[in-house]
Amino acid sequence: MLIVEVIRRKRDGGELSRAEIEELVSAYTRNEVPDYQVAAFLMAAVIRGLSRAETAALTSAMLHSGQVLDFSELKGPKVDKHSTGGVGDKTSLILAPLAAAGGLFVPMISGRGLGHTGGTLDKLEAIPGFRVNLSLEEFRRVLGDIGCAMIGQTAEVAPADKKIYALRDVTGTVESPYLICASIMSKKLAEGLDGLVLDVKTGSGAFMKDPKDAEFLARVMVETGEQMGKRMVALITDMDQPLGRMIGNAIEVRECVEIMQGKTQGSEDLFALTLELAAWMFYLGERAKSVDEGRRLAKQLIENGATLAKFRELVRAQGGGERICDDLERLPKANHKTEVVAPTSGFVQSIECERMGFASLVLGGGRLTKEDTIDPAVGIVLHKKAGDAVSKGESLCTVFYNSEPKLLDARRIISAAYKLGAEKPVPRAMVQKIIEGKSA
Repeated sequence: MLIVEVIRRKRDGGELSRAEIEELVSAYTRNEVPDYQVAAFLMAAVIRGLSRAETAALTSAMLHSGQVLDFSELKGPKVDKHSTGGVGDKTSLILAPLAAAGGLFVPMISGRGLGHTGGTLDKLEAIPGFRVNLSLEEFRRVLGDIGCAMIGQTAEVAPADKKIYALRDVTGTVESPYLICASIMSKKLAEGLDGLVLDVKTGSGAFMKDPKDAEFLARVMVETGEQMGKRMVALITDMDQPLGRMIGNAIEVRECVEIMQGKTQGSEDLFALTLELAAWMFYLGERAKSVDEGRRLAKQLIENGATLAKFRELVRAQGGGERICDDLERLPKANHKTEVVAPTSGFVQSIECERMGFASLVLGGGRLTKEDTIDPAVGIVLHKKAGDAVSKGESLCTVFYNSEPKLLDARRIISAAYKLGAEKPVPRAMVQKIIEGKSA
């Protein structure tokens, strides 16, 4: 097969066959096709789109590029959650131990940051010693021992997606709903799940900024999962401003541990969304007879300390310094901090979420190229969010940094992201729509 002909046909709006897509993915996985040709295919897919048949073929090809896991020996429901990504979106760090504390098995295979959005693996690696690169044997052992495990893609699981995921991050091909669906579902279907809760973001900080696009993506993913025999639900949630009050790897870990300690002030939106997602996980996993019952169970498991205890087990099992659960000062800390203050008095009308994500990236909290290393200590702590009153000169946020030139760029971006006005804005609903699969 001539790869260039496949690229040309997709560029011109043609539909590729399952065999062509399978061969392209297979050859790239075997290192027989260079990055630049796959980048060209990805760009053509973003511009021209993929049909449902092409999307299903791409998902299947990436899924079967490696091993599909089987955890049938673990006697209990296997349920996971996946978010399409956002700024300050750190719910996975709480949800995995929370769901495990409630009797579910959570085999969570996560990703790195993409574009302006943070990645679960980058956050976990901010914990000193935490290993995300477990072998499948280690992954299985940790999952069986404590009920949850959080790793990156191994060489055995969806290796094609691992390569394509990194390439999309640096070629401007992240936002396609078809590529997002294939990437997410190839990883998640490889986990041997019974059920999956999808958190599909919409708003200024999401890849799907239009709610209609978010709903389209959610329906495609729910349908794809159901075709594979999984119980599915998708929640379309707000990402028009950062989730929680902290942006940056180590400080997002701090915020999650504080919530698991019962300290939710300032993080009410993050706490509420975590409870909602956990409620659906318990419902799909038949640990609760209703979503309301699942929500009550989730709240109880945080308040009684069971979630933090399970998180401590997880950190220990994956080689991390569990003492961070008691002493957050053991997390990486930046050498410098400064304030961004309000130029006028009024109310915060909005925070352009994508800009805030890029500000964190510029500070060193994300990657501009595939080769970049992440600085886990840098980040932003928000003191004012949409709807909050603010006085002239009052701090909008604190910036933690290690480089003066990077700070100058980040400060300009942050100042432009905050929109102030005289009137208090109408708040947006966190959960905007729920799309249940037929078997949910």
